[in-house]
Amino acid sequence: MFDDAVMAAKLPAAVVQRFNECLITGAPTTEEDQKVISESIFEWARERGAIDFAHWFLPLRGGGGAVGGMLGAFKKDTLMDLEFGSQFTTKPMKACLPHERLFQGETDGSSFPNGGLRVTHSAAAFTTWDRSSPPFVMDCCLYIPCAFITHFGKCIDEKTPLLRSMDAVKTHGLRLLQAIGIGKDAQTMHSYLGWEQEFFVLSADHFKARPDLVNCGRTLFGKLPTRHQQGDLNYFQAIPGKVQELLDVAQAEMLKIGCPMAVKHNEVAPGQHEMSPVFRTANVSCDSNVCFMEVMNREAAKLGLQVLFHEKPFAGINGSGKHANWSIGTDTGLNFFYPGKNEDGAKLYVTAIACLAYGLAQYNEMVRCTVASAGNDHRLGAQEAPPAIISLYPGQGFESFVDSVVSGGDLLGYKAEKKKQETGCSSAMHIEANVEDRNRTAPFPFCGNRFEFRAVGSSQNCCLPIMVCNAVMSAGMSHMASLIEGGMSHRDAVAQVFKENKHVIFTGNGYSAEWPVEASKRGLPNLNTTPKAIATWSSEKNTKLLETLKIYTKEETEARQEVMYENYISCICCEVETMIQMVETGFLPACAKDLDKYKGVDKLTGSRKTVYENVVDQAVYKAKPHTSLAEEATYLCVDKAETMIEASLYPFPTYEQMIYSHHF
Repeated sequence: MFDDAVMAAKLPAAVVQRFNECLITGAPTTEEDQKVISESIFEWARERGAIDFAHWFLPLRGGGGAVGGMLGAFKKDTLMDLEFGSQFTTKPMKACLPHERLFQGETDGSSFPNGGLRVTHSAAAFTTWDRSSPPFVMDCCLYIPCAFITHFGKCIDEKTPLLRSMDAVKTHGLRLLQAIGIGKDAQTMHSYLGWEQEFFVLSADHFKARPDLVNCGRTLFGKLPTRHQQGDLNYFQAIPGKVQELLDVAQAEMLKIGCPMAVKHNEVAPGQHEMSPVFRTANVSCDSNVCFMEVMNREAAKLGLQVLFHEKPFAGINGSGKHANWSIGTDTGLNFFYPGKNEDGAKLYVTAIACLAYGLAQYNEMVRCTVASAGNDHRLGAQEAPPAIISLYPGQGFESFVDSVVSGGDLLGYKAEKKKQETGCSSAMHIEANVEDRNRTAPFPFCGNRFEFRAVGSSQNCCLPIMVCNAVMSAGMSHMASLIEGGMSHRDAVAQVFKENKHVIFTGNGYSAEWPVEASKRGLPNLNTTPKAIATWSSEKNTKLLETLKIYTKEETEARQEVMYENYISCICCEVETMIQMVETGFLPACAKDLDKYKGVDKLTGSRKTVYENVVDQAVYKAKPHTSLAEEATYLCVDKAETMIEASLYPFPTYEQMIYSHHF
């Protein structure tokens, strides 16, 4: 990765300084500096075996439900060009990376989702290097992370809105610091992300033999094996050998491109695993996550394996999420979500939580939309992921402190002290527990120095959820700064914001039956399906905020909503069509053959005839045009039929085969 350290070693100090100043101010890099930088990157990339380069960008592929995750897009260009200064008519070639091709590219934007932001007869789209995300070499190609916009400057990608939201955090974060008189020496601000990627691994042969997995990324039929996750045997158990080999290779490949993976382990469901990296700035971390999914797909294929990033590939066992650990901070080291070791740090922390509470309360539906997808609908609120109700968990102790501040208490009244817990034995020392306990049922729990957005789907691109986290936090910081700039004291401003938004704070059990009832009383929406959530995306309130923060224009907000709808409908339609095809070409012939074996021995037939006929009746019903797209492509009676059909006649690999066979 051509990161800051490499840049400092390879480039003149003055060029590095000007480049970094441009990242803060947004000024363009001069043509002279572009030439120096591109030549240095070219030489560096060639030393690492690169023969091509690619502007790598993140189109609006949609939401969850992806077979192989939300991957990036690129076309490879050779690291060669004509020697235009040559005297010959037929210009010779030379190896190089032209500076204008490093910083900008053009491509056809016609075949990417765009929500109506471009038309067929106006298809040009441009890529421009995200200068804060370092280029890297992978598979003999120099990848250049880019933003992607239309000829008229409309964003049709995931990266551009994220970068705009990071600018909003900088603008309103620095403004807030000036208002409260803390960290006034900061020049810029960053948002950070650490993702926890869950996924399933199975045999590639079994994957290819299941049309539902190939087309939809999840099984539409299937009976759980007798042993699944009921004994909690898989969680943190030894990783199966073949999977371990895959994870080791992925870890090595990610390290080569500057993304050290910090964690790898078995997850709760059989066949399910997780890997997580070290924290990075949000845009670089989002890039790394997309790279990780690409690396996993590629390396799994070499080992005869397949990785599933779908949120719910197997019914009846836990699905997969991508917990997004998010924070914001200054270039001087201030973390807004760390309680701090002095009074200024403590005040900043309390202020930041108030700003976050404001954002989550006032723009609750927008936050919910960021994790709305056909895939995630199967997972949210299913005792394995937080509910679709967006709430904030700052800790039980902090919740009491909020009441104190609202009642007139001091901002320094919260004692952010870690607690020592005795083990009760002499061999193991006491432990230092966090300031607050964690709450895995909360969509937004505090985790010591960050907040964890637990509702993000495993196949999603992190850009949209983090963009909206940045946006609602910026809204809160702007509101807080306005109160103080208007003459209100720091303490009173925090108290007012908490008073008006403390209904979003919930520290109880998000899985309980009582919580939806209580949430309704508090006025918190329960948008428990994707269509309900998407309908709120381009509301007047949301559109105005995104315009004010310069993240989306009204047109871009509406286009994003259209893309959300298109993705949801295409996922559901694909599932319904695949389901009908599997029934008609696989299950019904198998049922007929199985039933034929019992001719003359009716007593052994049992309920087969009734069950098999029900498969036909329900398949016909599901195929009718009036069937709701929002209705889950259910198992019909096929799961029941699976228990009856002779094993050799069952047309597809079973759950038991898919989940366990590659372990041995």
